[in-house]
Amino acid sequence: MKTILVAIDFSTNAIHALRYALLFANKLETNIHLIWVDNTLSDESVTDTIEGELRREKKLYMNRIINEYQPLLNQGTIELIFRKGRIYQEITKAARDIKAEMIFAGTHGVSGFEQYWIGSNAYRIMTQAPCPVVTIRCEFEFGNTVKKILLPLDSSLETKQKLPYACNLAKSFGASIHLLEIYNTPIKVIRSRIEKFGKQATSALTRQKVNFVIEKIEADNVAASIINYTKSHDIDLVMMMTDQGTTTANKYLGPYAQQLINNSTVPVLSLRAKEYY
Repeated sequence: MKTILVAIDFSTNAIHALRYALLFANKLETNIHLIWVDNTLSDESVTDTIEGELRREKKLYMNRIINEYQPLLNQGTIELIFRKGRIYQEITKAARDIKAEMIFAGTHGVSGFEQYWIGSNAYRIMTQAPCPVVTIRCEFEFGNTVKKILLPLDSSLETKQKLPYACNLAKSFGASIHLLEIYNTPIKVIRSRIEKFGKQATSALTRQKVNFVIEKIEADNVAASIINYTKSHDIDLVMMMTDQGTTTANKYLGPYAQQLINNSTVPVLSLRAKEYY
């Protein structure tokens, strides 16, 4: 059975991310692995210290989480992974080890607290993970399904790579896809490329019999325009490529990926381009 990995740091955001992961796990019929990374400098063998006591307490807490949320998983099991080291490195290593389909992580946005490690490591997890990463903020209220998935289309060659994954996800949830062509340059060749991508996407979704709408907007700030669209159209999930800021075409767009992660109140699903060639 496939597996979803959820990063846990004992914050309310992390528990919120777990609840959201359960929604996906039940739809996609996957197991869930919870991972906690001990990033303290003290030796693992130290037991008669505050650090040792904290470790024991956190492990007991993780077991309580399993006892509480296992009954909410329709199929499969919830299991624990304990790692020690750099947080984002250990999470991405664990994802490779268990061949995770997705990683879920809570994030605090730009105004969050740094005492919990997920918020400050979410972007590094997202950019190094071997699978899609979903980041979600605690204030986002979700129901029992995903109804609207937003796919922003820019001028990068990677932007089309979101489509197959989005299509499969939409079918699993019975969701509709919002294709959003974003124009923020007067250069005709770039605008033509975005328009071409939009036509290719509509053809693909029509063939796959996935419900969709397509809209075009002019944007001075790409991330802000995407966020405004999510609010005005009640979007449930935004999908983006993590390599947006490194492509040649995106010298016109600017690296908006981190801006979106930091400021979106709607969950963001991030995919690494090279995983979907």
